[in-house]
Amino acid sequence: MLAIEGWKPEWHHDAEALAATHRHMFVRLVGRRLRSSWLLWDVAERGWFADGPVILDFGLTRVEISHRKFDECAVTWEQIDMSVPIDMYEHFDWRPDPHAALRNARGRPLRAVNIIERTTRADWRPRMLHAIEFLFDGARLAVYNAMDENGLTDVPEADLPVAHWRRIHIA
Repeated sequence: MLAIEGWKPEWHHDAEALAATHRHMFVRLVGRRLRSSWLLWDVAERGWFADGPVILDFGLTRVEISHRKFDECAVTWEQIDMSVPIDMYEHFDWRPDPHAALRNARGRPLRAVNIIERTTRADWRPRMLHAIEFLFDGARLAVYNAMDENGLTDVPEADLPVAHWRRIHIA
């Protein structure tokens, strides 16, 4: 795990437990505009380091989201001080809005937050936590599990598959 000073993620693989834990904070974001977002940038590789948390800044509150393994997600609130260098990784830095999906949501008011679960026929794990979904006026942003790292998408809700996933409303 990354050595980011002050960041203490608590990993969840159960969507309903994650929703219950963070609902009181996500409710406060509804109606607020996304002011900016931040990704961990690998300066040497000139690209997004997708193992680092995705930070969404709503003004008075910042939420930090990260995925690992194939179905674990951590949500933290204002734990990361982006002015503090990341231990042992001097070629990392924080970059504002470097992804098109983030830029598309910036400045828009938040309407709802959901967790997306993939459903399977496997007895050992019939549901897998997949994404945190933010629905804005005129935009959709999902921070999803891209197999042991974060992924970002702004694919419109109408283009999502109708089978093999379910939405758990948070706020």
